[in-house]
Amino acid sequence: MTSYAPDPLRWWALALLCAAQFIVILDTSIIGIALPAIQQQLGFSAEGLSWIFNAYVIAFGGLLLLGGKLGDIFGSRRMFMLGFAILTVASLVAGLAGSQAQLLAGRALQGVGAALIAPSALTILMTLFGGNGRELGKAFGFWGAAAAAGGTAGVFLGGVITEWMSWPWTFLINVPLGILVLLVSPLVLRYRAPLVGRVDWLGALLVTGALVLAVYAIVTTEPGQWTSLRAWGLLAAALGLLVAFFISQALQREPLLPLRILGAPNLAAGNLLMALLGAAWIPLWFYLNLYLQQVLHLSALFSGLALLPMTVTIMVLMVAVSGRLVARFGIKANVIVGLLLMGGALLLFARLPSEGSFVVDVLPASLLAALGMSLAYIPTTMAGMSGARPEEMGLASGLINTSYQVGSAIGLAVMVALASGRGADMLGGFQAAFLGAAIVAVAAAILTVVALRGARSSGAVPAG
Repeated sequence: MTSYAPDPLRWWALALLCAAQFIVILDTSIIGIALPAIQQQLGFSAEGLSWIFNAYVIAFGGLLLLGGKLGDIFGSRRMFMLGFAILTVASLVAGLAGSQAQLLAGRALQGVGAALIAPSALTILMTLFGGNGRELGKAFGFWGAAAAAGGTAGVFLGGVITEWMSWPWTFLINVPLGILVLLVSPLVLRYRAPLVGRVDWLGALLVTGALVLAVYAIVTTEPGQWTSLRAWGLLAAALGLLVAFFISQALQREPLLPLRILGAPNLAAGNLLMALLGAAWIPLWFYLNLYLQQVLHLSALFSGLALLPMTVTIMVLMVAVSGRLVARFGIKANVIVGLLLMGGALLLFARLPSEGSFVVDVLPASLLAALGMSLAYIPTTMAGMSGARPEEMGLASGLINTSYQVGSAIGLAVMVALASGRGADMLGGFQAAFLGAAIVAVAAAILTVVALRGARSSGAVPAG
């Protein structure tokens, strides 16, 4: 049994990593409320406005796998800092944008930076705490809470900045934060010698092209157009690139994705579950926000405040409870219960009335959803990274992040199609989307029973 010598700066490093997670999630949610102001000043069309989201999501989701591999080869700390340097410059470009092209370029570049940051940060976390199962659960609790805090702060700060400052500050706020992270990183993140290896650029090109095409098809295909030649053509091209990628990986001596990693215990099942978790959670958050604004007629700012109880509950439970429950009952039990609770919350949302009350109709179900997310997210992440070799930890973290991003995009696109199928019945559309997401959550719980191995989280790195 190998000895475990903990890094004395690991908790300071965790604080920095959580700040990074906070900023990455913040970038996803902060601009939502600022979109009308951006549209008015830069003259975006209704369709063009969606590309402020899409440019970030496509670059982020498409490059995560490559970002994880680069961290394995060149060192996670180096890629973490490079990602923040890119994100900081990109935020400045977007904040100073005087044209649509400059803003979209800045957003895409933000996605590139985030694709380097996310897998590197998760790899560093696993390296720092992987030798102690109890500390690892606690560290993941803070990590998950930082994501919830970033989503909440994005909605709230987006409203505050747009109302009392101006929309460019939704991007420029990242500049001082990014500089601070770059200054602190060398002080608390230990340098580790990178591995000897090469980047499989052909594999990177193929898989990135496949993911970008798939995400592009998903986020740009309008409801009712899924049978169109354009949609099928893009998805067929993405599938063709993915097949070519797997063939190239089988033939390469140093592939981007060693196919043996897919045989690691729980890794494949964990990634599929993470995709389904994103496919259930993001529509919940998206349509609940719309219900608050368009049915209960809350302002964007007060809608963000109404979501605070849910996200604060997630933060508290992930920090104080989730790690202990994983240590006590194991990964599998927590994932099953969490997904079933989320499914129950979505079924309650599927019955939201037109004359609803926040306290009676929204708050209890949102707190139930928070409990479900708190139980499911951390152990699903652990399962998706368990069994990977130390030299492949960055790749495994890139995979789990990619699964969540792609699952979120697919889930939201499917629920948008379900909602649009109700025509002018806006509330009926929301209810259909909630019901569809509930089915996804329950299906994921059933998959967990069948596919996830049920060992306790007691070792250095949880194996399920």
